[in-house]
Amino acid sequence: QVQLVESGGGLVQAGGSLRLSCAASGSIFRHNTMGWYRQAPGKQRELVAGMTQGGYTNYADSVKGRFTISRDNAKNTLYLQMNSLKPEDTAIYYCNAEGMAGVLPYTYWGQGTQVTVSS
Repeated sequence: QVQLVESGGGLVQAGGSLRLSCAASGSIFRHNTMGWYRQAPGKQRELVAGMTQGGYTNYADSVKGRFTISRDNAKNTLYLQMNSLKPEDTAIYYCNAEGMAGVLPYTYWGQGTQVTVSS
């Protein structure tokens, strides 16, 4: 069982910055991928940024150049640095971990952290 605990959300004005953290139980390096998703009211959950075990990163077009995903293996923590925030970035942000347990795939989610960007 993997526990993911997000923190760092809050209320910020447009143009501001926030850094989200996702503290994982156990080594984060063992997961094939980790990422950040978000879900705005009335919308589907969408991928914001992802990172593979090998360090490859990918971003949603809407956040490229503004958001940066990173990790600290020693602290078992995944981060999302969010700069130049826009009102449309308002959502609940979720941390995600995926991998294989033997031959069985797994997916874990954190409880989410609210990000609200005021105009």
